[in-house]
Amino acid sequence: MSLIACPGCDLLQQLPVLAPRDKVFCARCGHALVRRPFDSWNRCFALTLAAAICLLIANVTPLMGLTTVGRGASTTIIGGALALWNQGEQFTSAVVAFCALLAPAGYLLCMLAILLAARLTPVPRWTGELLRWTHYLQIWSLHEVMTLGVLVALVKIAEVAHVDPGIGIFAVGALTLLFPAIMAHFDPTEIWDRIEWAQQTAREAPRGGDGVGVRA
Repeated sequence: MSLIACPGCDLLQQLPVLAPRDKVFCARCGHALVRRPFDSWNRCFALTLAAAICLLIANVTPLMGLTTVGRGASTTIIGGALALWNQGEQFTSAVVAFCALLAPAGYLLCMLAILLAARLTPVPRWTGELLRWTHYLQIWSLHEVMTLGVLVALVKIAEVAHVDPGIGIFAVGALTLLFPAIMAHFDPTEIWDRIEWAQQTAREAPRGGDGVGVRA
């Protein structure tokens, strides 16, 4: 059994061994402590790979095309960030590039590395550090905010120009659904258990030179 502190009331409790689809709630406040998704690795890996493909599509294909007075233009996510930079909005450009490209890409790369490392025996030590990074990168991955901003812009621009949604906007929409699905199916407790088991096994392994020597 492992110990966990309830995020709602800080009560320290022991976690039993969980089967797939099991959930554990705090004995004091009823807060959900841990849930064990069914087939976590395969589903999470498939969703993460799909999100990586959508992120690539969203950054190499136009988000939308605009046509007005016989002239047309289109842009991508990174193209929009570069346009802001060239217009003197360096801070806004950096925020857009980080939240819409760098943070999501880093999150997906870390998730793929964690899921692949979790299949190894023993689990590499750096897996735990990547687990910590995924938490912060996920917070700054704001595709839902960008999607809402694009939709508001479409409503405003449609009054003065003809708008053609590009493939990129559909890829961004898919990302807003895939990221929550990844978090719903990802089970970090299982990964931490494997890391702790690997570290405990390494500590208990006999060191070189210990024990009975062998005579030549």
